[in-house]
Amino acid sequence: MTKTTKNNINEFKPAWWLRNKHLQTMWPRLSRRKIKSPLVKERFELPDGDFIDIAWAGDNAYSPIVVILHGLGGSLASPYAAGLINAITAKGWRAAFMYFRGASDEPNRLHRSYHSGETQDFNFVINEIKKRELGTPLFAVGFSLGGNVLLKWLGELKEKAIVKAAVAISVPFDLTSAANQLQTGFSKFYQWYLLARLKRKYFEKFKPDRAPVDHRLIKKCRNFWEFDDTLTAPLHGFYSVDDYYQRCSSKHYLQDIKVPTLIIHAQDDPFMTSTVIPQKHQVSSCVDLAITAKGGHVGFVSGRIPGKAEYWLDQRILAFLKEKL
Repeated sequence: MTKTTKNNINEFKPAWWLRNKHLQTMWPRLSRRKIKSPLVKERFELPDGDFIDIAWAGDNAYSPIVVILHGLGGSLASPYAAGLINAITAKGWRAAFMYFRGASDEPNRLHRSYHSGETQDFNFVINEIKKRELGTPLFAVGFSLGGNVLLKWLGELKEKAIVKAAVAISVPFDLTSAANQLQTGFSKFYQWYLLARLKRKYFEKFKPDRAPVDHRLIKKCRNFWEFDDTLTAPLHGFYSVDDYYQRCSSKHYLQDIKVPTLIIHAQDDPFMTSTVIPQKHQVSSCVDLAITAKGGHVGFVSGRIPGKAEYWLDQRILAFLKEKL
């Protein structure tokens, strides 16, 4: 079921020339514009000796801040980043793009990285921003894996979550289901692409004689199940890949969310089946579900003229956040 508001922007109509879920997913990577505003990098030193990098855009002091959490293998080059940052700064707000631990240009220091359930780093950063921005409205937006992290964090903290509102897009609510789906059909392409990026990051960070897991074992991983069982789970204190997927799936936290939250998800998302999409009775009263028939994975491209795309997602996100000011 889908909760709706009286805003026409709630309705998504895919571009007639991009009705296929894979075209919706891949088109933004081919066509999105660059970030218009100058970016200022800031490094947050973490209590355990590691660090988190933030890229800031917008310079209107005391204006609302939107913290953006990227997806697996994401960065400022991700297709959704430029569009949303441009939309935020055009509104006179500030954007804070948070690189997860180990995802920025410089390898992080510790023998760990980020994963779908790592909420402590985000909690530290958002609280540090809050300390120096007392009275400033704080929002958070998470894409894919970043959306899973955001929803889990909201459910863990309940009414103590310090953001005024949040938006989560194309979330893998059930990590087991998502890992299975990415081994089927054309979805294998996304798995191959993302795994290649993750492996490359690992090899760049660790020389073979200093790696916590043998390079040869990482090279042999053919899917997310094997990669997460070989590296992600043991590196971050989980008993197994099953333990990791079970404990970090955001579906377990949706009923505990106490902050106004919008979940945007397409039924044709190629990263997972529609069976993982939460129903009204599975989320708290603070959660709005904007479920669309089309849209792919973090796509949601509309537009009447072939080749001239309009990005409904940016408009929908900001319309919701503005309502919550």
